[in-house]
Amino acid sequence: MRKHRFGELPPGVTDPLAFLWRSPLQDGPMTFEIPQRNSSLPTLRHLCETQPDRLVDDDEEATGIAFIGCGYVADFYMATLRNYPELSLRGVYDSDRERVRKFSERHGVRSYASLDELLADDSVSIAVNLTNPRSHYEVSRRCLEAGRHVYSEKPFAEDLRQATELVEFAEQTGLTLSSAPCSLLGETAQTMWRALRRDVIGQPRLVYAELDDGAVHQMNFRSWASSSGAPWPYLDEFRVGPTLEHAGYYLTWLTAFFGPASEVMSYGRLIQPDKLPDAPPSEFATDFTCACIRFHSGVVARLTCSTVAPEDHSLQIVGDDGVLSVSECWDYGAQIKVRKRTEMSESTPHYLTEPEQLPLVRPADYPFRYERYNGHDMDFSRGIADMAEAVRNGVSPRLTARHALHVLEITLAISSSEGAAHTVLQTKFDELEPMAWAAS
Repeated sequence: MRKHRFGELPPGVTDPLAFLWRSPLQDGPMTFEIPQRNSSLPTLRHLCETQPDRLVDDDEEATGIAFIGCGYVADFYMATLRNYPELSLRGVYDSDRERVRKFSERHGVRSYASLDELLADDSVSIAVNLTNPRSHYEVSRRCLEAGRHVYSEKPFAEDLRQATELVEFAEQTGLTLSSAPCSLLGETAQTMWRALRRDVIGQPRLVYAELDDGAVHQMNFRSWASSSGAPWPYLDEFRVGPTLEHAGYYLTWLTAFFGPASEVMSYGRLIQPDKLPDAPPSEFATDFTCACIRFHSGVVARLTCSTVAPEDHSLQIVGDDGVLSVSECWDYGAQIKVRKRTEMSESTPHYLTEPEQLPLVRPADYPFRYERYNGHDMDFSRGIADMAEAVRNGVSPRLTARHALHVLEITLAISSSEGAAHTVLQTKFDELEPMAWAAS
C-alpha cells in the first residue's frame, strides 16, 4: 500500500519553489530547500525545524514503533524518521503531560496516556527509549518484560550490572536490544572502516580521538530548545558528564574497527565545579577525562572528553603506511583525509604526503534531516531502521547488544571516578558487520 506523507506536493506540481502548499498541520506556508549534496535526489528537502514531521503509514507490513520520552533529543529522531517509510510511528509517551502534548501537537502524532497503554498496543514492535539516562534501565526493562524490542538512547544503563541484566534478559526471551549512538552506520564511519579493511594506511597502531564540546558552562545553555520547545536538559548533562554522554560516538567506531578492548587507563577530574550557582558540585560528574585504551588487536587509542576545552571532535588513526583523519564524528558526511608515507631522504622530517580527500562510499544525502545544529548533522533514526530490518529478518542488528555492553563497560571505566584508574575489561562481542553498501 501507498505511504502518505504530510507535506507532499499535490499531483501535477513539480516545482516547489513556484508553489507553497499549506499543510493541514501548520498555520503558515511550507518552505522548501533544494539539496546541495547530490543532484540525483528528489528536488525538495523539507526544513525539518520549520514544519511538522508526521509520517502516516497505512502499510500493515511497516514496523510499528513508539517513542518513550518527548524531550530534547526526540525532535532529532522525529526529523529523520521520515527517511524510513518502513517504520511507522504509532504514538509517543512522556510522563510530563504538558511535554507530550506539545510534542504530539507539533508533530501531529498520537500520544498515549500512560506507558501501560503504549505497551498494550499490539501494533508497537519496537519501543524507542528516549527518556533521561537515569530512567533508561527501568523503562527498557519494562518494555522487554512486555515483549517489546528496545532501541535505547545512550547510555542504555548507568550501571554495568543492570546493563548486563538487560542484555541477558533480551537474549533469554528472544528479543532484540540495541542502543545509540548509531553514527557507526553513517557514511563517514563506514568509509573509514572500509579504508582500514583495505589496508589504505597499512597496519593501524595508534589512535587519537577528541570529544571536547567547549566550555558549556560559559554558553547560554539555558536558552537552548528543540523544535517542539523542549529545553536542553542541562542538569542531566552535568550530572551524567560528557564522557558517559559522548564517549560512545568514537568508542563504537573504534571497537567496530579494531575489535574488543582489553584494558583502560584513565584519569578524570571535575575541572569546573561551579557550573550552576544553585547546585552543589557533588551533583556533577567529571567534566574532563583522558583515557588510554588497549585493544586485543594491539591498537592503542587515546580518548579525551570534556566540556571545558574548545570544541574538537577530531580523530586520527595512525598506521604503518599513513594516517586517516576526520574532523567531526557528528556529521555523517564529514570529509576523511588520508596522508600516505613517502620514500624520502632520512634527513627530511616530512615523511607523509599532503592530505588528500578520501571519497565517501556514498554521499550522506538522506533527504530528511533537522536543521544543522551546533555543527552536527546526523541521521538519528538509522539505528532504529537497521534494528527493525534485523527483527523482520530474524537476525541480529549491526549495533548488537553485546557490542553496546562492551562500549558501556569502557565508558564506565573512564568516567566512574575522579583521579587515576586502571580497569581490565571483561566483556566482549562478536565481530560486527558493515553496511551492505560499504561491504565491498
